[in-house]
Amino acid sequence: MFAQAQQSRCELRTTLLVQESTSLATENVVLLERHGTEHLSTYLKVYKRGDYVVIKGNGAFQKGMPFKYYHGKTGKIFNVTPRAVGVIVNKRVRQRIIPKRINVRIQHVKHSKCRDDFVKRVKENERLKKEAKASGIKVNLKRQPKQPLEAHFVSTKNNEPQYLEPIPYEFIA
Repeated sequence: MFAQAQQSRCELRTTLLVQESTSLATENVVLLERHGTEHLSTYLKVYKRGDYVVIKGNGAFQKGMPFKYYHGKTGKIFNVTPRAVGVIVNKRVRQRIIPKRINVRIQHVKHSKCRDDFVKRVKENERLKKEAKASGIKVNLKRQPKQPLEAHFVSTKNNEPQYLEPIPYEFIA
């Protein structure tokens, strides 16, 4: 009986030691890992200076992996090498925002969709300007905020008005 209790205490102690030894950083790196070989499309993507990319660390490749702070951050490419890209990322340090230049392998970056809406809007505006010039009508290209609902009547048929009042306070002892 005593031996079983001693053994169970020993097992409990080893499990506690194992749990204490794993740090948050280790668990996060394991979560980033993807299994299997990397698809060739990752290596065939074209990156140019000025492109916006999202830094997304891939735990299957330790070379050229960014520091964990930069995971999920969007940056602008300033340099392209055969296997990596240089990215400018803004980092907040106390009250300042510092543009940091980091080199990241292409396995850890992917094209960002942050400018898609803007580029689409620019193309649409150019088309509208061309049409307006041809027809001689001035067109407003500014974005308008969502307008309030126009005045309208609300039917009370099958929709009786309800009187709203605060619920009285009840003291329950």
